[in-house]
Amino acid sequence: MSAAPTGPLAGLRVLDLSRVLAGPWSTQILGDLGADVIKVEQPGQGDDTRRWGPPFLADGSHDSAYYLCANRNKRSVAIDMADPRGADLIRRMAADSDILVENFRVGGLAKYGLDYATLGAAMPGLIYCSITGFGQDGPYRDRAGYDFMIQGMSGLMSVTGRPDDEPGGGPMKVGVPVADLATGLYATVSILAALAHRDRTGVGQHIDMALLDTQVALLANQASGYLNGGMVPGRRGNDHPTLTPYQDFACADGDVLVALGNDRQFHLFCTLLGRPDLSADPRFMDNAGRNTHRSALQAALGAAIAPWRADALLAAMDAAKLPGGRVNEIPEILVDPQIAARGLVRSMTRSDGTVVQVLGYPARFSATPPDYRRAPPRSGEDSVTVLRERLDLDDTTLASLIAAGVIAERLD
Repeated sequence: MSAAPTGPLAGLRVLDLSRVLAGPWSTQILGDLGADVIKVEQPGQGDDTRRWGPPFLADGSHDSAYYLCANRNKRSVAIDMADPRGADLIRRMAADSDILVENFRVGGLAKYGLDYATLGAAMPGLIYCSITGFGQDGPYRDRAGYDFMIQGMSGLMSVTGRPDDEPGGGPMKVGVPVADLATGLYATVSILAALAHRDRTGVGQHIDMALLDTQVALLANQASGYLNGGMVPGRRGNDHPTLTPYQDFACADGDVLVALGNDRQFHLFCTLLGRPDLSADPRFMDNAGRNTHRSALQAALGAAIAPWRADALLAAMDAAKLPGGRVNEIPEILVDPQIAARGLVRSMTRSDGTVVQVLGYPARFSATPPDYRRAPPRSGEDSVTVLRERLDLDDTTLASLIAAGVIAERLD
C-alpha cells in the first residue's frame, strides 16, 4: 500500500487521458505535488511511450525507460473508451475529478462524450486542459504535432547548431524534447492558475495548450531581438548572441565553459589569465565592444586558455567567484556531488518489487515538499482498485467488464 499524498496539492483529483510526454509531464508534476492522478490507458496497448525503447525495464512489463521518466505518482486504469460502457466509466470518474488533462486530436473526444463542451456543461467546476500540437483553432488545428516538428517549425532549430559555414553546420534539434516538456510545464502553471480562479469563483474552465505556441513563446530574447531590433538571429554554435565571452574554450586536457555576464567579471578573468591588457583594450572594455570584435577577443582568450589544465582553470575561476564549468556527460552529472546533495536522483519500487530510478521534482518546499509515493505503474494495474474506490463498482460488475474487454487489470 502506497503512502497517502502529503504535498501541497493533496486532496485534488486528476484524470489523465494523455499519453506520450507533454500531458504526462504535466500530470506527473501534479502528482509529485500531492494530487491523486488516475492515468487512463487503452487495454492491450497503453501509453505509446511504454514501447519507445530500448532500453526497457527488466521486470517483465516491457516498459521503456522513456515511459518511466514521466509517469510516477499515478495509478493506471485500462479502459476501452470506444465501448460506450468504458466511456461512461470515464465520464463518471471525470465527475469525481477536479482536473482533466487530455491530448487527443481536436474534437477527438466528442464522439465519446468526453469533450469539454459535454463535461463542462455537466461539471462546471471541472478544469479541463487540452494539449495539442497547434491548438483548438487556427489553420493548423487538425494537424498532428510532435516535438521534432515543432522545434523546426517554431524557429528554434534556426538558432540551434553550428553556423552553416562551419563543419557540421545546419539546423539541429535540442537533445531533449523541449517543446513537449515546456508545454507540460506551462500546462501545469495554467492549471494551478485555473484552480486559484475556481477557489474564488467555483467556476472551472477550458485550457487550450499548443506545442507550437509554447515553443514560439520560448524564443524569448531571440524573438525580442527581431521584434524590437530587426535582428534576424542565426545559428551560432555555443556562442551567445549578445554576451562575449559566453562559450566553451579548449584547455590542454579538455573543454571548459566560460560564462561572463558583466564587465567586472571580464576584467577579473583577464587578470586571472595573466592578460589584463585585454580588459584595458578599448575594443573590449564593454560588452557591446566585445560583441563587435568577438572574433579577435575569442582568438586572444583561446590562446591564453589553451595551456591551462581544465581543473586548474576552473578552480581558479571558482576562487575568483567567476562562473564556469565542465561539459558533463549524463553519467557524470547524475553522480555529481551537487546533484547528490540536492537529492535529485531517487529510487522507487514498483508493485512487483522492481526498483526504478527517477529524477525528482527540482523545487524545494520548506513546508509541503513533494513526495515519491508511487513508482510508474504497469498499465492497468490499478483498474479494479480505482473503479471500486471511485465508482463503488462491485465484484460482479468488475468481473463482467473485464470479461467483456471494457477494462483490463494489467498489460504485461
